[in-house]
Amino acid sequence: MLTKGVRLFHDNARPHVARNTKALLDKFGWDILPHPPPYSPDLAPSDYHLFTNLKKHLGGKRLNSDEEVKTVVMEYLEKEVDGEFYDAGIQKLPDRLQKCLDMNGDYVEK
Repeated sequence: MLTKGVRLFHDNARPHVARNTKALLDKFGWDILPHPPPYSPDLAPSDYHLFTNLKKHLGGKRLNSDEEVKTVVMEYLEKEVDGEFYDAGIQKLPDRLQKCLDMNGDYVEK
């Protein structure tokens, strides 16, 4: 019941296409969407949505240690990012996928 209508979109990294992984996904009955290029930052919401906004948030800040970077990033994720933010990134995916397919797997944004 929880998996009814699930569509899984993941890249074709070796762990994702391993025989055991594919067998498990077949068992779930999920619809696996093909991923055109081997890896594309155009199709990873973390790359085109999360990191773009995080980069803007960090812009102009001078951080002097790894711990300071971790603290600032965690504060951003905990206080400034909500479910609607993540949903907006996922909602962009179909359009980005179509653009990538139209460009034969080439990068949408160069």
